[in-house]
Amino acid sequence: MSLRQITVLGECVADAFTEPANTTNELALRVLPGGGPANTAVSLARLGTPARFLARLSGDVFGRLFRGHLEASGVDLSDAVAAAEPSTLAVAELDAQGQAAFSFHAQNTADWQWTTEELARVDLSDTACVHTGSLALVQQPGAAVVEDFLAAAASAATISIDPNVRPLLVHPDAYRARLAHWCALADVLRLSEDDLELLLPGTAPEQACDIWHAAGARLVVITRGADGALASLDGERVQVPAVPTAVVDTVGAGDSFTAGLLHHLGARGLLGGRLTELGLDDVAEACRFATRVAALTCTVAGPNPPWRSQLEQLAAADPA
Repeated sequence: MSLRQITVLGECVADAFTEPANTTNELALRVLPGGGPANTAVSLARLGTPARFLARLSGDVFGRLFRGHLEASGVDLSDAVAAAEPSTLAVAELDAQGQAAFSFHAQNTADWQWTTEELARVDLSDTACVHTGSLALVQQPGAAVVEDFLAAAASAATISIDPNVRPLLVHPDAYRARLAHWCALADVLRLSEDDLELLLPGTAPEQACDIWHAAGARLVVITRGADGALASLDGERVQVPAVPTAVVDTVGAGDSFTAGLLHHLGARGLLGGRLTELGLDDVAEACRFATRVAALTCTVAGPNPPWRSQLEQLAAADPA
């Protein structure tokens, strides 16, 4: 069965990582293409899912970097907008565990300026799933346009959302104010343990899943780093362990998990509507696959998800 297209909408961010400099009064930066939605689109394409990325790409030096990276990974940019505004920049500092803390340079940048006219031109007739999230859902003026696009897309496609809360740029209250509405739009809600703590401080993951089910999301998956993932389908739950990994850094791991989850569901023909054929065994199998994708992403620097051939090599080396 041929895989149907997944359309990803959102930002592409220049992730600048600090590196040792030659002198004490210099700061060296290594710039890699990133941004949660862009990472997800790249990961989907590398896994073999036809992936289209709806982005507003600047013509500046970072925008050209993004374009080359996305195209080299096989992402369809035919509906990307050539934007006049500059690219968004995020400067990352890694701690001893490879966790990144970001500072953002994102005011009036290309990613947030979506117009109704730009998205009205997009044909979703071949799309099984629309995935979005992160800053594109909260940064105005484009956020309201993105929400309207999701509402229209839901008539024919599965909707997947990853809030990917960025508290240094947007206060968590902005996400909390819209989360119930996103759950009403979404069939799949994937978020991290850190997102959970920012959105519902002190709430147990199982209780959070029930809150979001009540708001409309059928499948909720909370990724928990080395503790694996909790998945809840209409209140039925499964815990999936993480794959033991020598971590270089965790940048892009959650985005790769989301791509692995959607790729696996799409490969089994389970995307394209309201997940009516989805069972808990399907969810567990998809999450196990997604943890392998995320684990491989953690073994390299920056948001650099694996190709399908790397997953196949890993499976051959460890059939279990």
